[in-house]
Amino acid sequence: MKKIAAILIIQLLLFGSVFSSGNKEVRDKGNQLIWLINLEDAFDIAQSNGKVILINFTGSDWCGWCKKLKKEVFSHNEFIEYANNNLILLELDFPNNTPQPYETKLYNYNIMQRFGIKGFPTILLLDKNNNVVARTGYQPGGAVNYVNHLKKYISNYDFEQM
Repeated sequence: MKKIAAILIIQLLLFGSVFSSGNKEVRDKGNQLIWLINLEDAFDIAQSNGKVILINFTGSDWCGWCKKLKKEVFSHNEFIEYANNNLILLELDFPNNTPQPYETKLYNYNIMQRFGIKGFPTILLLDKNNNVVARTGYQPGGAVNYVNHLKKYISNYDFEQM
C-alpha cells in the first residue's frame, strides 16, 4: 500500500518531470500524460483505484501508425482529460533508432510475447486483475472518436468479475 501511495504522490508532485529506478521509470511525454513503463506498477495502481490499464505497444521512432496515434489522439486535450480521469497508461516501446537499455528491451519483449502482440501499434485495455478488456490499435477520426472507441469497450465489459 505504501508503494502505491508513493507512486501516486510522485505522479502528482512531479507531473512534468522524469525519474528512474530501473524498470519502474515514470515519464511525462510532454503532453500532460504520465506513461508508466512497468506493468507491475500499473497493476499496483489499478488495484488501488480500479482504473483500466491502457497498454500502448509502440515503435515510437519508426512506426508510422504509432506516430499518427500519438499525434492525432494522445496529444489532444480530449484524450488527455479522459485518460487522466479513467486510465492507467503504460507504454512499451520498441524503437529502432532510440537507444534503450538491454533490460528494458528484454522486459518489453517478454510482455509483448505474454500478450501475443504481432504488430504496432497495439493497444490493450486490461482490468486490475490482468484480464484483457479489449485489443485495438490506431483508429481514424481523432481524439474524440478514439475516446468513444475506448468507452464502448469499457462500457461493454463486466467489471463485476473484477
